[in-house]
Amino acid sequence: MTDHPGNMSCEEFQSQLPELIGSGQIDAPHPHLKNCELCQALLADLETIAEAARQLLPIEDPPPKLWEKIESALKSEAESRGGDE
Repeated sequence: MTDHPGNMSCEEFQSQLPELIGSGQIDAPHPHLKNCELCQALLADLETIAEAARQLLPIEDPPPKLWEKIESALKSEAESRGGDE
């Protein structure tokens, strides 16, 4: 790998891309992206895909009754095992 992030190859940058995205560091301008249109386009495509995926399954909190049912089921199971849990 090169010593300076601005001098890294596309292959080096793309190998680090999952870690950069996962850590949130890709939000800050990365030196490699300043001069590489190929990786800029790749990142734009990945952001478009991620946004589309978020829209497919909107995040919703389960209803409170669901948590009550889960808790009740766990208590019932523990009681039927003799309270070993």
